[in-house]
Amino acid sequence: MHEMRKKKLWRGWSAFLAALLCISLSCTPAWAQEDERTLIPLGQTVGIKLFSDGVLVVSTSEVESDGTSVSPAKDCGLKEGDLIVRMNDEKVQSTEHVQEILRENGEAPLALQVRRGSKTVDTSITPVRCEDDVYRMGAWIRDSMAGIGTMTYYDPERGTYGALGHGITDVDTAKLMPLASGSIMETTVQAVKKGEKGDPGELKGDFSVQRDVGTLCSNTAEGIFGAVGDESFLCCQEALPVARNDQIHTGAATIRSTITGDTVEEYTVEIEHIYPELQTTRNMMVRITDPRLLETTGGIVQGMSGSPIIQDGRLVGAVTHVLVNDPTKGYGIFIENMLDAAE
Repeated sequence: MHEMRKKKLWRGWSAFLAALLCISLSCTPAWAQEDERTLIPLGQTVGIKLFSDGVLVVSTSEVESDGTSVSPAKDCGLKEGDLIVRMNDEKVQSTEHVQEILRENGEAPLALQVRRGSKTVDTSITPVRCEDDVYRMGAWIRDSMAGIGTMTYYDPERGTYGALGHGITDVDTAKLMPLASGSIMETTVQAVKKGEKGDPGELKGDFSVQRDVGTLCSNTAEGIFGAVGDESFLCCQEALPVARNDQIHTGAATIRSTITGDTVEEYTVEIEHIYPELQTTRNMMVRITDPRLLETTGGIVQGMSGSPIIQDGRLVGAVTHVLVNDPTKGYGIFIENMLDAAE
């Protein structure tokens, strides 16, 4: 009897431990369940084109019609950051498409479907005919963005990349741009505006719109992700293992960046603080220590977002932000957070 109770107890503990193991595995990101994953840290600048899924309302304003100042956009409740996705049940493609719809619609009430955060709002707007014979809503809108940034990694097994370490946001509304389509292009850095206290610097690039080298598939708060279509433009680098968050520590590290032409170089930095509790793009504080980089850029400048951070032979994260009052310092995101967003 005693032996039977022991066997039942053992079977009970076995089931309990098995359940714990299943829970543990289910909470682990898919990429982390693999054998040690390796990625190629890049540090290459690329041109980025992004087209939004609809048109973004940047601001509302008044327009002149029949000698009176009116704002149809304000009257119907449109707000800064709204995304107009349909007009009269027609899918909105671009700002030019909106102008075409307004021209055909005239001054009749126009049904709008608007995405506001996670909600969908249906409303109606009555455009007005202005003195220049153009029909307007009284809203400034945007459908695309372009600029340069830095690629963090390339995954040769999947043919995919991650870049920036943060999302692409509208410059006026600070909202994450909703992505319909996009691409990356070859880029060369032509000049550098050196960063100073209170005045962030900037990489100035020249990207060829004739040569797309990859697609942009996802715009998230933790970075942009897509597929590489032409591997020939990638700089040749050795793949490195991906660091877990608990393997990252304060101390010496390096970053890879392009600050002239298309040449990637490695520069020394110091990881000064770790913020493991923050599930954001600001998981560590990085200080530039390399004299060459400090001389040329003053530290971290716009366009360097995405520069991979390497420590102890592992890819640990990417540079994301610069401190405006001290350009020698900035924040970085853990590579785990980027990869979780990419899945």
